[in-house]
Amino acid sequence: MQRITPDHPHALYDTSATRRIEAAAAAALPPHTLMQRAGRATARLALALAPHARTIWIACGGGNNGGDGLEAATLLHRAGHRAVVTWLGTPDALPADARLSWQRAHEAGVPFADAPPPLGPQDLCVDALLGLGLTAQARARPPDARLMACLSHMHASAAPTLCVDLPSGLIADTGQYAPGLAMAGSPAAARHTLALLTLKSGLFTAHGRDGAGSVWFDDLGVSTAEAPGAWLAGPPPATARPHASHKGSHGDVAIVGGEGLAARGMGMTGAALLAASAALHAGAGRVMLALLDGGATGALPQQPELMLRRFEALVLDRTTLVCGCGGGAAVAGVLPQVLQQATRLVLDADALNAIAAEAPLQKLLHARSQRPGCATVLTPHPLEAARLLGCDTGAVQADRLAAARALADRFGCTALLKGSGSVIAAPGQPPRINPTGNALLGTGGTGDVLAGLVGARLAAAPPTSAMAAFDAANHACWLHGAAADRWPQGQALTAGRLARALASR
Repeated sequence: MQRITPDHPHALYDTSATRRIEAAAAAALPPHTLMQRAGRATARLALALAPHARTIWIACGGGNNGGDGLEAATLLHRAGHRAVVTWLGTPDALPADARLSWQRAHEAGVPFADAPPPLGPQDLCVDALLGLGLTAQARARPPDARLMACLSHMHASAAPTLCVDLPSGLIADTGQYAPGLAMAGSPAAARHTLALLTLKSGLFTAHGRDGAGSVWFDDLGVSTAEAPGAWLAGPPPATARPHASHKGSHGDVAIVGGEGLAARGMGMTGAALLAASAALHAGAGRVMLALLDGGATGALPQQPELMLRRFEALVLDRTTLVCGCGGGAAVAGVLPQVLQQATRLVLDADALNAIAAEAPLQKLLHARSQRPGCATVLTPHPLEAARLLGCDTGAVQADRLAAARALADRFGCTALLKGSGSVIAAPGQPPRINPTGNALLGTGGTGDVLAGLVGARLAAAPPTSAMAAFDAANHACWLHGAAADRWPQGQALTAGRLARALASR
């Protein structure tokens, strides 16, 4: 068993693959082996999380997830711990493995109770109500009243909760909750999830991170040759810059954006400045700033390292371009040239909105995938992704991995879909889910910082790298979130401070 941290990559499997792995293992092992191993792992983690618990309350559903919980209850009871089970199943409807676990629990004398026992902060709730077996038919039905009462009690309890395999109601492949089963507000105590057999993508994106809390993993002693459907990203490799290097060795980044106040009364030069500052602090050799402000650059802060350029003075095919940060309406006028001439390109914010609104720009973006040597990264938030895909934000968030893959395939580029558990996709590659970052990033300008950081990573990539865009997006996203994770507790995190905290690693 291991705790999942951002320090290493981890393979992720969808429901279909997990079912195949489970079926193959069940066929190769003696009957009931997997459920017994799952119960043993759950009991072991329960004691590790709450070693001084007076009561461990285990809420068990009527399927195999409940069977895992019953196995854990039996082991805990036999070891002298007070494990109390609230069981929502009926014997006649139980799958064979779960029925055997139910019989074992009764024979062992495990106490069953219709209502949850009183629990204190040192005690533990175990959620073994709904797991991977939450079918589409079950999702369509109104949730059972007893199930909702158990979940509500866990959510409000001062005792921490351990979820078996998945938080009940969370859909394994998407990180969304089934209708009526989403948590309301923040839980009163810590949450943990023990993923069994495989790690599921939904634990790490959308509502998964809040629902799952700390994720632990036990493969139940089963190995597989199944190819992962996605990966939880790990940190970028640590690299040392050669002593005999110079600014030209680390790449040039040009930021194009920052519509001026005079154009529409909505000045957005700060967005471009944040992206430029991020590229600079992330190690780019030179950072050029081409503001779309009609030449009104007199109000720039004191950051003399930035090199001011007019857009027409940039050599687009010899630099890594980050285009769109605060670009407003002005960015549409430069996009045709940018899309046709830039070799390495990061498109963010208003550049994405302009492309979504204009079919000719979409054709130019897709045409880049046919040109040798071109690398393109899109960095949309869910609303920008929805505009590019011609759908609404709800559709994007309903399946974030599918939305990122659709963007990557439609435009032949790398797509970095921002949000809780940012998803990075590229044609022909399993998507990556980023494990770093937290709610401190939910302030204006942090997306511009990410765009500048992607630009710096892309500029530093070897010119012959076929994976330059995909790797740059993955590495930048990880570093961006890690900077927020390191932020001192109680101190405000602004985008400007975030940019200055970046490192090239």
